[in-house]
Amino acid sequence: MSEVAVPTNEEVCDIINKRYNEFLPSMQGAEALMGQAEEVSKEIDILKSHIETEVQHNLHTAVTEHAKLKQQLERNTTVIAMLRHLEEFHIAMEEFHKALLEKKYVISAKQLEKARHSADSLKAWKGSELPLLRALSSELTVQRENLIYHLGDEWKRLAVWKLPPSKEATGMKSFLKTELQLTLGGTKDSQQNPPPLLSCVLQALAIQGELQHKIKLFSQVLMKYLLKPLIMYPSLNVEVSEQQGEGTLLSLQCAETPEEHPSPSQVYTKVLVVLKTLHTHLLDVSVADVSVGERKVSVILGDLVWQEMSHCIIHECLLHSIPTNSSQLEQYSVVIKETEEFEKSLKEMQYLRGDATELLKYARDINCHFASKKCKDVIVAARKLMTSEMHNTVKITPDSKLSVPKLPSPGSGDNKGKQKAKKLEVPRLENEKQLGALTLCLPVCRISESVQQLMELALHTLSEAVGSSSQCATQLFFTVRNIFQLFYDVVPTYHKGNLLKFPHLAAIQHNNCMYIAHHLLTLGHQFRPHLPDPLSEGAATFVDLVPGFRKLGAQCFLAQLNVQRAEMLERLSTARNFSNLDDEENYSAASKAVRQVIHQLKRLGTVWQDVLPVNIYCKAMGTLLNTAISELIAKIMMLEDISTEDGEHLHILCQTIIEEGPLVFIPLPEESKNKKYQEEVSVYVTKWITFKELVIVLRANLQEIVDRWAEGKGPLALEFCSSEMKSLIRALFQNTERRAVALSKIKDS
Repeated sequence: MSEVAVPTNEEVCDIINKRYNEFLPSMQGAEALMGQAEEVSKEIDILKSHIETEVQHNLHTAVTEHAKLKQQLERNTTVIAMLRHLEEFHIAMEEFHKALLEKKYVISAKQLEKARHSADSLKAWKGSELPLLRALSSELTVQRENLIYHLGDEWKRLAVWKLPPSKEATGMKSFLKTELQLTLGGTKDSQQNPPPLLSCVLQALAIQGELQHKIKLFSQVLMKYLLKPLIMYPSLNVEVSEQQGEGTLLSLQCAETPEEHPSPSQVYTKVLVVLKTLHTHLLDVSVADVSVGERKVSVILGDLVWQEMSHCIIHECLLHSIPTNSSQLEQYSVVIKETEEFEKSLKEMQYLRGDATELLKYARDINCHFASKKCKDVIVAARKLMTSEMHNTVKITPDSKLSVPKLPSPGSGDNKGKQKAKKLEVPRLENEKQLGALTLCLPVCRISESVQQLMELALHTLSEAVGSSSQCATQLFFTVRNIFQLFYDVVPTYHKGNLLKFPHLAAIQHNNCMYIAHHLLTLGHQFRPHLPDPLSEGAATFVDLVPGFRKLGAQCFLAQLNVQRAEMLERLSTARNFSNLDDEENYSAASKAVRQVIHQLKRLGTVWQDVLPVNIYCKAMGTLLNTAISELIAKIMMLEDISTEDGEHLHILCQTIIEEGPLVFIPLPEESKNKKYQEEVSVYVTKWITFKELVIVLRANLQEIVDRWAEGKGPLALEFCSSEMKSLIRALFQNTERRAVALSKIKDS
């Protein structure tokens, strides 16, 4: 076990003494501090109570007073600012009046702007409805109008117009009264500086925002009474004369000229004279504009007149200067050059801004405009031909040829043309037997003179496409196609009534369509090698239009044949079915009907003579004659009882047709040449042999009928069946044994 150290009595006593000797003074000091702390705490409470009662109240009063003083300061500041603006307004208005009296218009305009700015500043404050502010605004408006009036008066002195009365401003001669007097009101200091008064007036107008309006009014009068007449009338010229002490005078003079429209060079020269004079004496002034900065007055005028002026030049001058044929296109480069020089001059005088304009674009696009004009003229000419009279005809023979313009060789020209020619080369396959010279030629006939002219117009238009640009050639080619499509639609509609009414016109229209179809077969092949791509690749063809034209011609002529057929049947219907002809009245009616039919056929034969091709003529006349005899055969075969006298009368009527029917075939004017076609009636009239056999039967006895039947092998059996012949025998002969025997022999083979 370890031993524990036990303190001695001296040590304990020493420790206790030290403790109490040090603790008591500390305790006493702490008690003293406690007493002081309590006193300080009481003082703090007293101060706090004092602050809450007195200092806080005084602080609130101070804050309120500070706010009042601040508001008073703001009001005073506002009043001072308003008074300062009023002072500025007053000074500006005094300076304005002073400058206006001295005709210092730029200073006047600037001072007026200062006054306006001061008034605007006053209006921005609260209480702008004060009577004083309204009075200031009113005064400002009055003085601005006063300034503008003075500036306008000065402007009128600078540019004095003398115009024709508004009622007279319709013809060219009325514009001869137009004059423009440019009075400078001063002289130029140098070539760069404009006259002082002119510069002051324009600058003051710009400051007041009135320059644009003044120049706009000036441009309208300038355009209406000076520029437009000079552009529209080739006989009008402009004269510039310097008048001592009075400035420069622009006036219009008349010089007689046969030209209907002015040339571009004339127009450009006259317009430049006017604009250069205005630039020299009026518009070569720089003005400061707040919105766009500094610029020349000529820029403002140019912006206002250019669009209307260029539009007028295009439609009144350039449009009429477009060449009428492609050979003149190369010469048009002169006009393009003149247009470029014209615009260059305008840009130098700052009338024109930018590079490409509509005027120059129009001149450069001459190929497009040439094609458009050519196409329009061609369509108008074609429509005029289509609506002209059709009865003026020309004779078409195998020797007739259209005047096709001489086309260049496909191999001539550049390498591209030679390659195209090489591509089109086809190996020649010779044959010992050659086609005749007249093979595939159009038969002799008559067509409308207008249709021949229409075809020549198409050929001429296609020749214009040769050598033209691809776009121009394509446009011209499809215009030619449009011509024929227009013919297809217009002619049948426009001439519809006449085509049904007049057989002569129907025949001509038939020939017209066949003539067009004939040429359309080869028209594309003639020009294809000479046209640019893609037309040369196969697009240049008219073959697809051929069936439509052939059908159109056939339909027109068939419609006329139906009209004639209907008239013929109507006439035959008055014959009272050719029955009871022993009655004089019935015979007279039947005889009249037959004579009318013969007369109708003869009239048609004469009308169509030398018009229709011979084969078409013979087919048409044969069809109509066949209609007549078919109707007559049908009527006779329907009779149940034919007396001897009736049979004789029927024979006479039918014999008349047999004798006179062939005489209607007169396709040629030379009578001797028509005999051939009159002898071949049976070729064109299907029922002709049948009709002749019927006529024989009407006068034959029973034995002759049986002999011609020949047991179903004779000529009679070839035209009639046994039942028809038996019916006819029963009608012609009485019921006897001989008739019964004859009927028994009429059998089909």
